[in-house]
Amino acid sequence: MKIAVLPGDGIGPEVTAEAVAVLECLALPGLALSEGDVGGAAYHRHGHPLPDETLTMAREADAILFGAVGDPTCDALERHLRPEQAILGLRKHLGLFANLRPARVFAGLEHLSPLRPDIAAGLDMLIVRELTGDVYFGAKGQRTNDAGEREGWDAMSYATSDVRRSAPVALSAAASSGLPLTSVDKANVLETSQLWRDVVIEVAAGYPDVALDHMYVDNAAMQVVSHPERFGVVLTGNLFGDILSDLASACVGSIGLLPSASLGERQTAFGTFGLYEPIHGSAPDIAGEGKANPMATILSAAMMLRHSFGMEAAAARIEGAVGRALADGILGGDLGGTHGTAAIGAAVRARL
Repeated sequence: MKIAVLPGDGIGPEVTAEAVAVLECLALPGLALSEGDVGGAAYHRHGHPLPDETLTMAREADAILFGAVGDPTCDALERHLRPEQAILGLRKHLGLFANLRPARVFAGLEHLSPLRPDIAAGLDMLIVRELTGDVYFGAKGQRTNDAGEREGWDAMSYATSDVRRSAPVALSAAASSGLPLTSVDKANVLETSQLWRDVVIEVAAGYPDVALDHMYVDNAAMQVVSHPERFGVVLTGNLFGDILSDLASACVGSIGLLPSASLGERQTAFGTFGLYEPIHGSAPDIAGEGKANPMATILSAAMMLRHSFGMEAAAARIEGAVGRALADGILGGDLGGTHGTAAIGAAVRARL
């Protein structure tokens, strides 16, 4: 099982090291780890945030465990040389089009959510966001309108094929978990959303056991913070997914607990190729201080075992160990605790 480990910048190497230690603790047969440079670290060593050797390593791997990118010393570089281009480049070159972001409030941490504790207790959802289309990738520009005013414009579009390859990811997740699927759009005013809804309905016909409903994005935002228990799996486009996944993440109480996966169509001998990373950034202000919470990266490793290697039992063991550590009061600074990176990692391994 070839895993490319790309620690990146800031706290990336610290949290990634703890996730790797958890994987090694499981003593998985055939585990082969290789490490490469990305982001600002790669720029300083190789002159580019995504060197050819790193991209080759990623292509030859069965999965990628990614840390974080972002380096203030690179802020003045030309855009194509900035650290963030590494993750964008990996998504493009590896065809990663579906982002999976679970948002769950762990038992005993409801008081840390900005939601009322009894509402926060119901938050346990998986948001599947289409990653390579929508208004982010459409034509855009600025012009002068008929009134002589400066005007910005962006084209939002989806092709049928974009939706047909994204919908099965969410439908399969709903089918395997027995959860309902909510497709979020704005079909009452956007033609792009009407096509999205039509194609989702068409694809969902092949999943008769999945309970599918549709919701406008403004209502979905309200429901996430008022009745989160109504959601199981959520499928939506790039723009709406960007907003809703951040909203749900904020409701959890700390981004230090939130993993993610980016999947494509490529299949390996084990499962679906994917890139797995915590949703937090490189946090350069605390880099090297041993303060970062590695749980999001450890949980990303669990997602990797589940989706790219079909190892559900091992993934559940990791998630259970994280849950028990939290229940036992092993809390990082992001959760109001005093435990550092190494102590949190050791606590999770002890509970395996």
